[in-house]
Amino acid sequence: MSTGQGPVRPVELRHLRAFLAVAEAGNVTRAAAALRLTQPAVSRTLAALEQHLGVRLVDRSTHHLSLTPEGVVFRDKAAAAVAAFDEAVDPGGLRHWPLRLGHAWSALGPYTTPLLRSWQQRHPETPLELLRIDDRTAGLTRGEVDAALLRGPVDAPGLVTEVLLSEDRVAAVTADGPLAAHATLRLADLAGGPIVLNTVSGTTTVDLWPRGARPAATVTVANTDDWLTAIAAGRGSGVSAASTADMHPHAGVAYRPLVDAPTVPLLLARRDAPGHPALPELASLAHEIIGRNIAP
Repeated sequence: MSTGQGPVRPVELRHLRAFLAVAEAGNVTRAAAALRLTQPAVSRTLAALEQHLGVRLVDRSTHHLSLTPEGVVFRDKAAAAVAAFDEAVDPGGLRHWPLRLGHAWSALGPYTTPLLRSWQQRHPETPLELLRIDDRTAGLTRGEVDAALLRGPVDAPGLVTEVLLSEDRVAAVTADGPLAAHATLRLADLAGGPIVLNTVSGTTTVDLWPRGARPAATVTVANTDDWLTAIAAGRGSGVSAASTADMHPHAGVAYRPLVDAPTVPLLLARRDAPGHPALPELASLAHEIIGRNIAP
């Protein structure tokens, strides 16, 4: 195929690596240094990629480059493609192909250890690697994991999800604060003070509260550790799934049942594309372990 400007060259791995380096660095000069290339070479490679796709991926109007909306979408796709290639040619993975299971926090809750132990017993030839990644899809859309345990609705294209269970919600309050004296709490009890929100990987937003009765102030953090620290320091209260109390005990935080909040679905997610051959076995084992432990 050709155009008036000559033959259209296919996209190569170097195009993706150059784009990802620019996206990470926000600057062609720093990206070129990371890639050990010249700045003109990186600029030409990026321009060739944009020409092939027919869209602008990078906004060059300022000194610090930023991604266009199309560039943001393409970044995740490019990262997944590069990660898949690097994994495919890794000699260490040819004999044992690990199954990477991501999570942002709490994994499979109290079923995490039974899952890992049962998997090791049944599939010793396929290591199951549990990876905590502070991202709304726990690294799944970027190709860092093969599957992910996610909580709450996930608005990300190209993913297939199935519900493993529904978890009750709990309030997380300062251990020596007045709310910790209650055996149970309601949403209205928390709305009188600031609410600590994990805006990167958490599921709680102010929309959890009825309109007109929402918290007047919020404190935003980027991961579960900072969320716990802020609550322990008395900066506000939080809301999470019940498994957080089991998986993340903290001396400065008291967990109390939140009796009027909806449950949180725990999802097993994968990409809507050919993936690790052991994914069906993972889903089957997760359902088996959960069913075995909650059966009457």
